[in-house]
Formats: sequence, C-alpha cells, structure tokens
Amino acid sequence: MKKDNFIIANKKFSSRLIVGTGKYKNMLECAQAIKTSGADIVTVAVRRVNISDKSKPRLMDFIDPKKITYLPNTAGCFTSKEALRTLRLAREIGGWKLVKLEVLGEKKNLFPDMIETLKSTEILTKEGFKVMVYCNDDPLMARRLENAGASAIMPLAAPIGSGLGIQNKVNLKIIRKQTKLPLIVDAGIGQASEAAEAMELGCDGVLVNTAIAKAKYPYQMAEAMKLAVKAGRKSFISGRIKPILFGSASTSNKGII
Repeated sequence: MKKDNFIIANKKFSSRLIVGTGKYKNMLECAQAIKTSGADIVTVAVRRVNISDKSKPRLMDFIDPKKITYLPNTAGCFTSKEALRTLRLAREIGGWKLVKLEVLGEKKNLFPDMIETLKSTEILTKEGFKVMVYCNDDPLMARRLENAGASAIMPLAAPIGSGLGIQNKVNLKIIRKQTKLPLIVDAGIGQASEAAEAMELGCDGVLVNTAIAKAKYPYQMAEAMKLAVKAGRKSFISGRIKPILFGSASTSNKGII
C-alpha cells in the first residue's frame, strides 16, 4: 500500500485531526487537550484569541507555534471586508499565509455566506495566501472554490457547535469524488464515532472544537477523537466490502461434513 500522507498547500502533517482553541475554561486546559489529541494544526480566531499583547496571557505561551502549526481564522467575520482585514493583520503579526477563511451569513445558525466567501477566496489567493475555506456542503460551490485557488475545502457537517453530526453524507461523497483538494469536515461533529464516519466517507481530515472543549472530560474526548480519526482513515483506505442485501456465509462449503 502506498504512503498515506496528509498534505495541505505542499506541507505534510502527521495528524488528520485539526483542533480549535476556543471555548475551553482556560488556555492551560486548551493546551493539554491539544497535546492529548495529537493534533499538529490548531485554529486560532484572530479576533478573539490574544496572540500579540504581551502584557496578557498569550496563546503562544501555552502552545508553541514552532511545534504546532497555527491556522489563523476569521471567526466572527460577516463580510468579505472584515475577513480580508483580519487575515492581512494575521500575516502582519505572525507571517501566516496558511489561513482558514470563514465568512458567516447570519448570527443564529452561523451558516457561511458563500457569495462573500467565494469573493474573499479569489482575493486572498491572488495575494499569496493559502486558503482553507469553511463552506456549505454544496458540490457546485466546492468546485468554484477549487477553481478560485482554495488550498482545502472545509464543508460543515452541521451548524457550528451543534454537535448534530454529519447531516448530508451524499453531498460529502460527491465533493470527495470531484475534488483533488484536501477535504476536511468542519463544524457540527459531536462525538468520536462521527469523526470516524467522516473519515470513512473519504474525507482527508476533521476539525473539532466544541465537542472537545465542552465535553464533560475534554482530555478523554480529545484522545477519543484522535483514535477515531485514525481508525476511520484506516477503514477507508482498507477498502470496505460491497454491501449486499442477503447474508453470506463466512466459511466455504468446500469439504463440508
């Protein structure tokens, strides 16, 4: 079997689990959960997480950006203008070019505004950013994002923070079949079995935040997600059996007594 590498924007990563840094009780808990998860990419909400004010606790004091890849995101942005400003600021602060774009359409369900998202993707890629894009699970829009130069497609499984799990497996399968880009399920995962399911559908990775940060025991959930993503990926690349309607005996009738 050929090597199964996880590559985004020409960079290889060891873990297919990406973890968010929001919603934890404190930065210490966040750092420990990330360590337990084995993730080597973490999302950072530039508008919410302190990464520049040295007079206050900074994320860098707990999570070493030399060991863990920071993925600045535009959480809380509702227009292309806000998102562009946020990521340009991130580049100025930390030199980050690999970024996660999300432009939200409304505050209740936090669905992406795909018109603003597509416009932002086109602008950012022309400016040299490597853009991983939070989007809806529309195969047509996923293709447009790919054509616009996106580095990864990140469709939601369900609304952000809902924990509802994957709601539209068919669309994810279609996107998987049509794109050569990394496909990462983003938003809506609630438990480890759902992360495994995403991987068994052929997704390249899973992004989890709320399901770990708000679990009763975050460290145990972080470990569960790590194992689930590994198991789901192994299951997918192993090649599942073809489903059939009727039973099939496990042993041959040859030489039966």
